[in-house]
Amino acid sequence: MYSTIDKNLKAPSYLQRWALTFSRDSAILASILIILTVLMGFFIVAPMFTMFAKSVQDIDGNFIGLTNFSDYFASSAMIASIVNTVTVGLITTAIVGALAFSYAYALTRTCMPFKTFFQVIGSAPILAPSLLPAISLIYLFGNQGIAKELLGGASIYGVIGITIGMAFWTFPHALMILTTALRTSDARLYEAATVLKNHPVKTFFMVTLPAAKYGVISTLILVFTLVVCDFGVPKVIGGSYNVLATDIFKQVVGQQNFAMGAVTSVLLLLPAVLAFIIDRHVQRKQQNLFDSRSVAYTPTPHKVRDNICLLFCSIIAFAIISVIGMAVYASFVTFWPWNLSLSFNNYNFSEVSTYGWSPYFNSLTLASWVAIIGTVVIFIGAYVIEKGRGFGPIRQLLQMITIIPMAVPGIVLGLGYIFFFNDINNPLNGLYATMLLLVVNTVVHYYTVGHMTALTALKQLPAEIEAISASIKMPQYKAFFVITLPICAPAIMDIAAYLFINALTATSAVVFLYATDTIPASVSVLNMDDAGQTGSAAAMAVMILVTAATAKIVHLVAASFINKRTQAWRQ
Repeated sequence: MYSTIDKNLKAPSYLQRWALTFSRDSAILASILIILTVLMGFFIVAPMFTMFAKSVQDIDGNFIGLTNFSDYFASSAMIASIVNTVTVGLITTAIVGALAFSYAYALTRTCMPFKTFFQVIGSAPILAPSLLPAISLIYLFGNQGIAKELLGGASIYGVIGITIGMAFWTFPHALMILTTALRTSDARLYEAATVLKNHPVKTFFMVTLPAAKYGVISTLILVFTLVVCDFGVPKVIGGSYNVLATDIFKQVVGQQNFAMGAVTSVLLLLPAVLAFIIDRHVQRKQQNLFDSRSVAYTPTPHKVRDNICLLFCSIIAFAIISVIGMAVYASFVTFWPWNLSLSFNNYNFSEVSTYGWSPYFNSLTLASWVAIIGTVVIFIGAYVIEKGRGFGPIRQLLQMITIIPMAVPGIVLGLGYIFFFNDINNPLNGLYATMLLLVVNTVVHYYTVGHMTALTALKQLPAEIEAISASIKMPQYKAFFVITLPICAPAIMDIAAYLFINALTATSAVVFLYATDTIPASVSVLNMDDAGQTGSAAAMAVMILVTAATAKIVHLVAASFINKRTQAWRQ
């Protein structure tokens, strides 16, 4: 009997060992959930709450209710900004929706040549800051523009310039969604339409469009949200045409009226939140129209259709190349428009700005840290939410918080960070204007997309992985490093590349938060343009574009290698 007790004391049973392992996994999971929840509270919830609080306070911090909102709506100029914002948003959404759908249709539903080339060109604007098309349009159609006659006497400074600039910048975002929506179709539906002798136009409206309708709706919502929330394009080329995003900047930087800036931010938040809610509702109603019995649709050659699509895509590609090419050309012109000789004078930033090249290297530092820290935090956060055992309420709360940044415009998030972190009574006040806060702000701003990417990858993992690892007494944290990370490596690379490129091009979210030693390149472009150094502004924008393009190429090469390794590992 004593020997049996002795043996049991020295060798715990399987149940006891499982309990120890479970407790250890639970402790790690609980710790990560608590840390992430606290961080989300400080860097997402608290700044937004502070901004809302500021909108109902006077200059001394006293509660005054909706007085600020009453004063806002009593101003005809403020009402005009709301109307202008909605007008530009609707016009640009309609234009981009039609162009991007036609472009995506040509890429996925025709046999036109050079599809890869057109795919690359169509996606190129996403690598540039939104300021680049605005600057390029000034050189093309501005007062000294080389093609200003094409506007028939109209001014590029205003609704026309904002619309064209935003169409250029939002086009690749719309193209990505619509290409995905149109790429997957069931060929049996088209065969049935052919048997019924339906006209191609009727087939388009009865088969093609209904199958892609959710992608179309999501695209229109996304484009509208991006347009009404962007700050860079209207700031550079808007002229006297005010919109809500530029009003926030003028209220805060120009007039130091933080309360009215908070009111404008709340109003700008409304269309973004409404669009987000509609998009969530649409996605919940979306059904999978492609199952295991479906047959992938393969387009057949049609000479007239293919040639028309080739001509259309060529025109769009020419427009994109012209905008990018004009910015590149202008960056080398010595002194526009009087001295058109080419030189590197505009790249000598130390002669036109006290910051010199430091903003560019600051952006490299910012983008690198955002990619590293953001990828780690986002993937671990997604893992504990999707694969965690227990702590359901905390995981659900964390999932809700991670969706908030998608509905918050960058300039609104930046203003919230001013109100929260610039408060001397806040123990985190020391973070204000530091590189660390810029990193945190940028990670938060782009958190949701990375989080959804990670969740998608994790949902594709077999549920048996956790059960098998538990049956062989492998702790969950060890299974994470040994199994989950290798399989999800491609998605992790995608998240890192997404964060790096967007950190390079972001302007609105960080425009309020930099110091003299942390100013990023995108903000430097804005400042140089304000100072009349448009050539140097174009040069810095081109540097951002080249760096982002290089990062994308590296990402594609690395992703190809990792995909091969991952497939071999799975086999």
